[in-house]
Amino acid sequence: MGPKRNKKLKVNDEKTNAEDQSHSADEENSTNTSGPKTVPGNPINCGTLPEQFLDIEKDQCEELLKLDYGPGICYIYNPVDYAHEIHSDFVTKFCKGQKKVLILGMNPGPWGMGQTGVPFGHVAYAKDWLGVKGRVSKPAKEHPKRLITGLECTRNEVSGDRMWALLKELSGTPDVLFTHIFLHNYCPLFFLKESAKNVTPPELKVKERSSLEAICDAALVRTVELLGVEHVLGVGNYAKERAKAALRKAGLETVQVSVLMHPSPVNPAANKGWREIAIKQLTENNIIQYFKP
Repeated sequence: MGPKRNKKLKVNDEKTNAEDQSHSADEENSTNTSGPKTVPGNPINCGTLPEQFLDIEKDQCEELLKLDYGPGICYIYNPVDYAHEIHSDFVTKFCKGQKKVLILGMNPGPWGMGQTGVPFGHVAYAKDWLGVKGRVSKPAKEHPKRLITGLECTRNEVSGDRMWALLKELSGTPDVLFTHIFLHNYCPLFFLKESAKNVTPPELKVKERSSLEAICDAALVRTVELLGVEHVLGVGNYAKERAKAALRKAGLETVQVSVLMHPSPVNPAANKGWREIAIKQLTENNIIQYFKP
């Protein structure tokens, strides 16, 4: 059961607005799902909670892949599909019950979830701390400069390194972390130009972005209801604002929305002590206790 519906939504504003537009794009320069078939926007059908979660993502991806993103988008990567074994292992292990806090990223990066199928999926943390396993295949169309090698990838995502280092520090073990927390992306796809430059959702043209957001908003609402989420923590302003808009439109009550500064190295503020800033934000939003034993 999801939370009751009403009109009000509490939102905490972030002090910085610069980090989202580049996220994975600029960071590149720094270093058979199971479950019943559902239709986006319809009530969730029967099945285990992980199956229902994966089914929402599957429907979301199918709808997003029907869209025309224009001639500037030459490659579309769907790690929920080609990294399905690892992604499904992650969801099945750590999304067994309802969650108080949903950490919401914008979309996969080419060196994080794009490789591992895990949000902010720094390879070392995915393998050694989370212990996820599985084979990774290839996207339908692969850019020669953005090859997918899965858990064998030797390039690290700085955002993922910072994020998972903090989560490990706060929680100690994955079991403690995922008692009340889960990580998810607003959009499950990432987009590349012919040059291999990453194009984030807010960088899409207005028409294409609006179509994408309609699908992702609906999927987010279903996910929040499924998990009984009380607090959505948007990583960066774009994720925060989309959560705010989607939940307000759905009339969800009691779900708070706040922001966690994006850990991308492209964000100057994040390079001046992201860990300390993040802990301060978690404390101010009164959710840091959910990360601890």
